[in-house]
Amino acid sequence: MKIQFNTDKTISGEERNQEFFTSQITEELSRYQSHITRIEVHLSDENGKKEGMNDILCLLEARLEGRKPIAVSNQSDRIELALSGALDKLKTTLESILGRIKNY
Repeated sequence: MKIQFNTDKTISGEERNQEFFTSQITEELSRYQSHITRIEVHLSDENGKKEGMNDILCLLEARLEGRKPIAVSNQSDRIELALSGALDKLKTTLESILGRIKNY
């Protein structure tokens, strides 16, 4: 499973953050690794440099073998919370899709 990070110009893509987020994503999605070829993480600050509530957007796009990509998003005040919320949504979606495939 390859993990690719994309950030807008207002969010720094520091290596240590990427390493932490990569380990978090790998751990959370380990159950689905055999089905996922790539995860794209898109982080952006919706308000730019202005202050605001829930202004960090995390969009996760999971590419499954032989299937269309799945995209989920979550907004929060902090990058960590936005990513965590998006991961929870992605796990729920993957469970639903892969559960349906398994039943056929």
